[in-house]
Amino acid sequence: MASLRNHAVIGFLRCLPRNLISRLAGRLVSIRLPRFLRPTAMKAYAAVFGADLSEVAEPLSTYPSIQDFFVRQLKDGVRPVDPTPGVLVSPCDGAWGQWGTVESGTLLQMKGRSYSLAELLGDEVDAQRFEGGVYATLYLSPKDYHRFHTPGRARVHRARYLPGSLWPVNSAGVELVDGLFARNERICAFMEVAEPGFGGEICLVAVGATMVGKVKLTFDDLETNRPGIGRTEREYPSPHELDRCQEWGRFLFGSTLVLLAGPGVVELDPPSQGAPLRLGSPIGRWTQPTAASDLEPDSPPAQGNT
Repeated sequence: MASLRNHAVIGFLRCLPRNLISRLAGRLVSIRLPRFLRPTAMKAYAAVFGADLSEVAEPLSTYPSIQDFFVRQLKDGVRPVDPTPGVLVSPCDGAWGQWGTVESGTLLQMKGRSYSLAELLGDEVDAQRFEGGVYATLYLSPKDYHRFHTPGRARVHRARYLPGSLWPVNSAGVELVDGLFARNERICAFMEVAEPGFGGEICLVAVGATMVGKVKLTFDDLETNRPGIGRTEREYPSPHELDRCQEWGRFLFGSTLVLLAGPGVVELDPPSQGAPLRLGSPIGRWTQPTAASDLEPDSPPAQGNT
C-alpha cells in the first residue's frame, strides 16, 4: 500500500513545475500573520507535525510567519554539546539514514540503489578526495529544529551551489527517484578539520526538497532555488572559522544533510537506520591526527542552539 502511494506521489510531482511551486509555497508560509493569530497558527503547526513547543526560545507571538517559526532558535541548554576531546557531534536534529564507506565513487541512497559522489559534489576531482572515506545521510522532518551546525571545529574554505530539481526527500523520493540527493538543489561546504590534535577534510552537503526548498548560509549570501542563478563557486582565502557545533546554515522547508569525510578522518558510531539524532550528541570520533591546530585547544565549544 505504501509503495503504491509513493508511486502516485512521485508520478503526480513529475507533472508539476516543482521549483516554481516550492517558491510559491515559500511566499505563502512567509506571509506575516496578525500578532493575535500567531500563537494559534504555531500551535496548529506543532500539533500537525509534532514540534516540541517547550524547546522554543521566544514567545510564539514573536514569530511573524510560519517560515520564521520553522527556522526558530532553541532555548539555551536544550541541545548540550558533548565537550569530550576528539568527539564528532551530530550537526543537526533528525534521523539516521544510510551510511558507510565511499566505494568506487558511489554512496548508498537506499538498499539496492546507489548514486554518484561526483554528481552530488558536481566535481570528479573533489569526489576522488573522499574515496575510501565515510558518509552519513541525516534526515530532518518538519518537526525538527532546522538550523544546521558543524560536527566539530572547522574552517570553511570553499562552498558550491548546485542548482537542480526539488524532489521530496521522504520515503517516496528515496525509493523512486534515482540519484535523488545529486539531483536536488544543494550547497556543498568544504571544510578543514580544526579540532585540537586532528586534521583532514570534510564536506557537508545541504540538500533542498519539495515545498520551498531553500538553503541559506550564515557566512555567505548563497541561497538555493533562486530563479536565474546557476552553479556558483565560492573560494575563501581567509577561511570562515567555526567552533564545534556552531551554526553555518538553515533549511527553509526541505532538509537532508550528507556528511562526507576523507579516508581516515573519522569513525562513525551510527545506531540503526531511522534512529533519532540530537544536535550536539556524539556520533563518532575524529581519527586523523595532526601536529598542531590553529584553534585554542581549551576554548569551550559553542552552544548548539545559538
